[in-house]
Amino acid sequence: MATSTSQHALSSIKLLSTGCLHPDKRNCRVLSVSVGRRCPSARNLGLLCASNSQSSVIEPVQLPRSPKSGVTPKKSGESALILIRHGESLWNEKNLFTGCVDVPLTPKGVDEAIDAGKRICNIPVDVIYTSSLIRAQMTAMLAMMQHRRKKVPIILHNESEQAHMWSQIYSEETKKQSIPVITAWQLNERMYGELQGLNKQETADRFGKEQVHEWRRSYDIPPPNGESLEMCAERAVAYFKDQIIPKLVDGKHVMIAAHGNSLRSIIMHLDKLTSQEVISLELSTGIPMLYIFKEGKFIRRGSPAGPSEAGVYAYTKNLAQYRQKLDGIVQ
Repeated sequence: MATSTSQHALSSIKLLSTGCLHPDKRNCRVLSVSVGRRCPSARNLGLLCASNSQSSVIEPVQLPRSPKSGVTPKKSGESALILIRHGESLWNEKNLFTGCVDVPLTPKGVDEAIDAGKRICNIPVDVIYTSSLIRAQMTAMLAMMQHRRKKVPIILHNESEQAHMWSQIYSEETKKQSIPVITAWQLNERMYGELQGLNKQETADRFGKEQVHEWRRSYDIPPPNGESLEMCAERAVAYFKDQIIPKLVDGKHVMIAAHGNSLRSIIMHLDKLTSQEVISLELSTGIPMLYIFKEGKFIRRGSPAGPSEAGVYAYTKNLAQYRQKLDGIVQ
């Protein structure tokens, strides 16, 4: 896509970052991740997530009752769950450890976010969850700007009573044409501690490739003063169970724009991957992944192949009907 398009998209967005970690970590609710047995197609998950093509369906995963939210998934209609890793950031481009440093997208990352939006432009979205970091927020906004429904994504400011009051919308008609965007530090990238800002190759030369590989790819070994993937999963999955699953149970269609490790954690939970399987899972930047939530189960549908391929969105009767509805609105 032309550079001018990227620059225009960048200039059209002004987002305020709310910081990396919650200021009071004592309020963080931690829930252990339940790891089930190996799913039949787990070996192919890494390639599948990074692919631009339609994927096969895995065996649905039955959700347990959440002890925190008290929600037991009930039989209802189906909901769409879209997961998108943010587009390329400036530090991705420079090969630096980013973690919770708040770095924006590159022009390439903007294009990736726009392309992601085109892939999901026919899939319903009622609410968006994103991290408190600007690269994920930019990705969410740019993606939704491509949606055929043309609703406006609006970040909800509930950090204080005053912020909530000042950001109120007083037109019911305008509310109907808006999509709430909820930011949550629990969906932030894994905090890389003393590695943040360091060049990955130079760090490997300094500490040794094996040590750096262990910090990056082990499940339960954190870098100095940082988080392990296990620690990241505790906060991300707890938030997913407490806040996002109830929305899906209520029939809402949800998009999550977040980061490699927070999304790997959620996928680990959904697909019941083991700690060994999840460390080999790679997610490409800007490639959306689709799940269908139906009758208390998640069915992985993979990454939509492109907005021009009608069959990709006709996975279910409901998605096909939604696309037909959009066709009628746009015409």
